[in-house]
Amino acid sequence: MSARNPTTVVFDVGNVLLRWDPRHLYRAIFDDDAEMEWFLSSVCTPPWNLEQDRGRDWEEAVALLTKDHPAHESAIRAFHERWEETVSGPIDENVSLLARIRAAGIPNYCITNFSSPKFALSQARYPFLTGFDGIIVSGDECLLKPEPAIYNLLLDRYGLEAQDCIFIDDSGANVEGARAVGMQAIHFVEPMDLAAELRAHGIAA
Repeated sequence: MSARNPTTVVFDVGNVLLRWDPRHLYRAIFDDDAEMEWFLSSVCTPPWNLEQDRGRDWEEAVALLTKDHPAHESAIRAFHERWEETVSGPIDENVSLLARIRAAGIPNYCITNFSSPKFALSQARYPFLTGFDGIIVSGDECLLKPEPAIYNLLLDRYGLEAQDCIFIDDSGANVEGARAVGMQAIHFVEPMDLAAELRAHGIAA
């Protein structure tokens, strides 16, 4: 832990504030878990989805896959057209913590790997995503965590000092990316008590 306590909390969204997993959707499409896992590892793969987080258009992304996997067109298209079903809901404890952080006047920001149109859908569905002091959405910026540029963009755009920030993410690689630019960071995995982790870094809410 740094000798300097952070004063600003920077959140990720997926699996920190919202439970996201394509399996929430695809269990309703596939009767067989093995077939679903094959589809998610061989067709609608994490690297394919990440390019939408980088800013690729969804219709282009669907067209690329359906060209190579025409038999799975319906399931591929569902990732786009039924995307909201990949989110099962908020992580209530962390959303409540976020509300307390805001009520206490603690600066709070967000860096998220998220498709721009899907983030807009999520903000409409979950209004707490609109209340940050600043947001960096990868799809808007054509940058991805854990690239240093996306963390530095937050710092530069909002006039923040890295050592004043503590970043929370469910990805170990993204946590290390934040540390590499000088932020403190917490690797959040349920059922971690995030409020207790922040208190250990000097932030009480």
